[in-house]
Amino acid sequence: MFAWSAPHALAGGLIVVPPGNRNVEQPKVPGASIRRTKAGRTTFDDKYDKIIELLSDSPALIGKIKQTARQYDIDPIHIIGAIVGEHTYNVDAYDRLQSYYVKAAAYAGDSFRFGYKDETISAFVARPQFSACSEYEDSYRLWSCREAVWERVFRGKTVDGVSYPDNRFSAVFFQPFFAGQTFGLGQINPLTALMQSDLVARRSGYPKLDASDARGVYAAIMDPDKSLAYVAATIRRAIDDYAQIADMDISGNPGITATLYNVGNSAQRAAALAARNRSGGLSWPEENYYGWLVNDKLAQLKSLL
Repeated sequence: MFAWSAPHALAGGLIVVPPGNRNVEQPKVPGASIRRTKAGRTTFDDKYDKIIELLSDSPALIGKIKQTARQYDIDPIHIIGAIVGEHTYNVDAYDRLQSYYVKAAAYAGDSFRFGYKDETISAFVARPQFSACSEYEDSYRLWSCREAVWERVFRGKTVDGVSYPDNRFSAVFFQPFFAGQTFGLGQINPLTALMQSDLVARRSGYPKLDASDARGVYAAIMDPDKSLAYVAATIRRAIDDYAQIADMDISGNPGITATLYNVGNSAQRAAALAARNRSGGLSWPEENYYGWLVNDKLAQLKSLL
């Protein structure tokens, strides 16, 4: 389990993770990302250039990124890095920011739910296997606990006569259109948004999300203005997790925060790093292919701000 505590400002005594990449060469890009890019008849370089162009041509968006970063006490370069990474390796950027608003509006009228087969997510997490999670009131702890129960009890197993896929909680219950689908400027998945709901409500003042209102969750993560808050909250949480659990300050390395934004589970990863460091020596968090690009292109990304 993790040493949960309230988010706090970074204080003295933390080991500061140095800037730059630990890997000399870029780590291998996953096959799924390569296949998606080939299917779109494009390249990573083209996709990178396209999102850079979109950001360069959107001074209002850059202003919103800076404002949101202030609300979450992070450097705006972290938000830029997450957006650039997503649009380089996972999706193509739209030509205009307005297209994101149009896409969000298109989904606003759809009727759908979160669930697996005939069971809604609300009914699923009401099962007795999740009873221990009820002690958590904060959305991050609550949904992290539920995700852990899924991994331990349900994933790839048959429970009460129902066979569950050997796949991530978010892919099985929170992607009603097709697995692997994320939306919006920050390419946030619904489970991540639900985890960050309380932090976003406190810092940005947006209404808390409800898993029984799938349309409301999608409205939040697809609206460019609102989605920035969930991007920032996810990064803020990763920085806090590494400070609180691993005694490391990762706030000066956008490649590391971008990596954690990409792979998720920052608390578990911070705990694993802390365990390695307790056994002797000093291990640094390492960037993946996604975070490596952010650090490699850092000068250009900073110029957008």
